[in-house]
Amino acid sequence: MSFSRHTGQSTRRRLVTSAAVFTVAAMALVGCSSAPEDASAGATGAAADVEIVESVRSLSNSYHANWVAGGQLFADSIDKELVVITDEADSQKQLSGIKALAASGKIYALNVDPNTSSDTEAIVRAVTDAGGYVVTQWNKPDDLNPWDVGDHWVAHISFDGTVSGKEVSAKLFDAMGNEGGIIAIQGILDNTSSKQRYQGLEAALAEAPGIELLDQQTANWSRSEALTVTQTLLAKHGDAVKGIWAANDEMALGALEAVKAAGLEGQIPIIGFDAVPQALEAIQSGTSGFVATVSSDAFWQGGAALSLAYKAAIGEIKVSDLSHDERAFYGKQIIVTPDNVGDFLSTPAISDLQADFDDPFGRSQGPIN
Repeated sequence: MSFSRHTGQSTRRRLVTSAAVFTVAAMALVGCSSAPEDASAGATGAAADVEIVESVRSLSNSYHANWVAGGQLFADSIDKELVVITDEADSQKQLSGIKALAASGKIYALNVDPNTSSDTEAIVRAVTDAGGYVVTQWNKPDDLNPWDVGDHWVAHISFDGTVSGKEVSAKLFDAMGNEGGIIAIQGILDNTSSKQRYQGLEAALAEAPGIELLDQQTANWSRSEALTVTQTLLAKHGDAVKGIWAANDEMALGALEAVKAAGLEGQIPIIGFDAVPQALEAIQSGTSGFVATVSSDAFWQGGAALSLAYKAAIGEIKVSDLSHDERAFYGKQIIVTPDNVGDFLSTPAISDLQADFDDPFGRSQGPIN
């Protein structure tokens, strides 16, 4: 996907590889502290001096690629370079990359998807120590909130996976005629969205006596791992498998590859989450068996949340004036089926998201309780 095809401006994006991250980190260690001297006072920077940064798992993951594309749209809208850090699900690599940002001496605005809930505190502490501003998404400990740490942790955004998990599971059961056995493929287990989505499945199962959970395994959000897991579970359970539940689209697509290899394409309904392009195309085809996914709008997540961090970094938003409801809130989710998939197939332009860049709270569905 081209990250700039819908903008009239040149795309400026700097991908920070692991080698670059550790080189910068080493430079920071041998020099004097590069964090702003008045970071503890919550100083903000002039717009020209603020770096904007996305930290995601991998650009080979379509969901995070769309997340970064949304961040690029925001960057283009304010004519700034976007820095991208990838970590390939390595939590220590993610934290090291974020700590290395301090070496530039600039204030930075960071939008990050921590790999696990237990990673979040270390990330926000590192950003706070450096005088940066961060918006986290999806993962944090239930008993840790932005206002517990300070104004440099601007906000946390999540999505109620229990609700969407139950709703999309019902779509899978409907496609099965509400009868038969399913296998479930979970994501990273210490991950809020993975846990909530599986809780949604369990809630749906409790109301569907004709559906049996035959087996469940984790595939760590990975398409290749899900392919292997699905092949194993199909061999184990054979014709008893009448549906496949996956905690994200990447794993659902891996399951679809396994189903195709077994000559069962279109015969076993599959659902996922994240509304990545290949999943949407599979739903639109009407022949693959992929029947539903859930959109949290990765473009919005990448762009609007980065805008929120940036507005705090330049002082346009005073974090201490925000309510708790604005600092920990749920974003909007939509179940995607063949009936509405056409609404999700196009890549947005800046104009489609400008209102969200201007008001990052506009899609809030209420506080995280």
